[in-house]
Amino acid sequence: MAERAWHEIVRDVFKANQVKLVTYVPDNVLRPLIDAVRADKDFTSFACAREEEAVGVVSGAWMAGMRGVVLMQTSGFATLANALASLAVPFQIPVVMMISERGTLGEFNLGQAMTCRTMRPVLDALAMEHHTIERLDQVEFIADRTIKQAVQTQAPAALILSPLLTGGKVLKK
Repeated sequence: MAERAWHEIVRDVFKANQVKLVTYVPDNVLRPLIDAVRADKDFTSFACAREEEAVGVVSGAWMAGMRGVVLMQTSGFATLANALASLAVPFQIPVVMMISERGTLGEFNLGQAMTCRTMRPVLDALAMEHHTIERLDQVEFIADRTIKQAVQTQAPAALILSPLLTGGKVLKK
């Protein structure tokens, strides 16, 4: 049997956890997952202009009874402290964020490297559950358990996709 790609596993975990809404800010590393959910009739998916908008949409969907996730890259997370601290955390909204990690392992963009250094400390300061997925054999377990915990505890959480898993982004010469 052929091994499934990380994005196929994530798509299936979303389905198993009744995640119906996928918002995202376009990102090349997340493109396989974005394409997979866009092609699947079980999901409503669309691009947002900013990460704060995506968090707001997923928060509203939760209040209306629908589970959703936000897909973004590390630099997009850097814009979210206020939206998380003033909406998702205090109102106990299980916004699940899937973040493609940039800024490490050969990163060519200094801005990405700087924001990568702040991401985990900000998550810790907000007391948000977060896990980094580095290997294919971790994807299903960590993604599934993180979504379940976010829903059960009604708390936002982050899944960080390491370049060890996704291949990251490299400078093309």
